[in-house]
Parts: sequence; structure tokens; C-alpha cells
Amino acid sequence: MAMPAFFDSATYTWVVLPLLIFCARIMDVSLDTVRIIFINRNLRSYATVIGFFEVLIWLMVIRQIFQQLDNPLCFIAYAAGFATGNFVGILIENRLSIGRVIIRIITRREADDLIAILRSAGYGLTIIGADGVTGPVKVIFTIVERSNIEHIVDMIKQHNPQAFFSVEDVRFVSEAVTPYRLPGPPRWSRYVSWMRKREQ
Repeated sequence: MAMPAFFDSATYTWVVLPLLIFCARIMDVSLDTVRIIFINRNLRSYATVIGFFEVLIWLMVIRQIFQQLDNPLCFIAYAAGFATGNFVGILIENRLSIGRVIIRIITRREADDLIAILRSAGYGLTIIGADGVTGPVKVIFTIVERSNIEHIVDMIKQHNPQAFFSVEDVRFVSEAVTPYRLPGPPRWSRYVSWMRKREQ
């Protein structure tokens, strides 16, 4: 008998309910962000499962909103949860480090040391000579797992700090190309690779 009284109380209406809406909206938008990333990575199974829970949470939140149209805190909590959810979703995606990227490096000086250290670390490189604004440069390409980005960037900063580099997502990679991965990949990365093979 105590529960109905609590749900009708001012504490629930003005504190608990907006907080629940805020947290649920964070979950909803975070899942939406990750779902879009999975779609871009061609991980259909993950995107399907996440989409189900995303819509389920959204419907629960909207139901509460329409029952409390006279409560401005619910609207504020809804908007705040949306904004926070985008931030949390990006953090989750960065932690997962799913997918492959192409790293393009343009050296502004001799790049032999950088090329040697990258190759000694096991990265496959494609090197092209080009003309830059200040003269001859070398353009270095390598395709790696997202989890290796920080490792390569550290080597660039250490051995050729003046080099310009960019990182771009790669959706499809030929089977003839095997992106390098640091030893001991996390279980999540191995499971994603297994799911990719099943979906192809």
C-alpha cells in the first residue's frame, strides 16, 4: 500500500521521476549513438539488438512525459539526458575501438626513422613521394585497427613530430589486406571479428 502513495508524492513527481527520465534518456541516446556507429561499421546484428532496446527505453520515457505534461522538470530532464547521452555514447564508442582506420602521414622532413620504426613494429606501409608547399614530402599510408591509433600517434610524435597526419574510418577492406593489431587484443575485438565473418 505504501508504493502508490509514494508514486503520488511530491518527492516522486519533482525529484525521482525527472531523475529517472534523465538517466533513461542517457541510455537511449547512448545506444542510438553506438547503433549508428555499428551501422557504419556494417555490424548488422549489433545494430539490430541495440535498436530494439533503444526504442523500448524511448517509449517508456515518452509515456512518462505525456503523463506529466504539467511538470517542467520532466522536459528539462529529457533535454539534459539527450545532451549527456550524446557525450556518453561517444565515450563508449572510443572505449570499444571497433573497426579499422587508414592513417595518412605527410612528413615535412626526412622520414626514414619513422618508416623504420613503424615497419619494425609490424605495420604495413604504403609510401608515396609528393611535392608539398615547402618542397618534397613523403606520404605514408597504413590501415590498422582503431585500437592501434594511439600507438602510432605516439611513434609519430616521437620520431617525426613535425609530420601532419589524419585518421579516417575504413568501412571495407580487401581480404588481401590484414590490418596490424597490437598483441593481446581484448575479447571484445576478437568477438567482433568473429561476428564480421559470420555476416559476410
